[in-house]
Amino acid sequence: MNSNDLIVLNFEEVRRRSIKVWTSIPADMLDWRPDSEAMSCKEMIRHVLEGEYLYHHILENKGSSNLDDIYNPYGTKDFTTVEEELEFAQPYRQKFLHFINSLRSDELSNIQIDRSDAGYIRTLGDMLLRIAYHESVHMGQLLDYLRTAGVERTNIWD
Repeated sequence: MNSNDLIVLNFEEVRRRSIKVWTSIPADMLDWRPDSEAMSCKEMIRHVLEGEYLYHHILENKGSSNLDDIYNPYGTKDFTTVEEELEFAQPYRQKFLHFINSLRSDELSNIQIDRSDAGYIRTLGDMLLRIAYHESVHMGQLLDYLRTAGVERTNIWD
């Protein structure tokens, strides 16, 4: 297994577990939020999927300087079910995984991604791990949401 395979495996495993959590949220709880300033369950799912799309563009452009200029298909699209949102995101997810698979091993450590707007510059490999971590953090938040709301939580530790 090479570096790309391991990175893709990590992304697939994080997403598999996210989907377990997302699809376990009762439909009547998708708009639930722990307080008025927090994202709702639905907004957090969108945030993760849209974030991956935007991160993909940041990686391709080696930074976030032109992020405002890209077309964002998530900007105007609303969803009613998690399944609908996942179906919408699938082609973008496939392009992202294809991008990772197309990378050479040396690019993971030699390409710098400039996120000066967010306060850092990191290697491409580091950024890929951060993107998967971003999703896993939000999965944990959703599990906490469900606990707080008194909703049964799925077992992600299979």
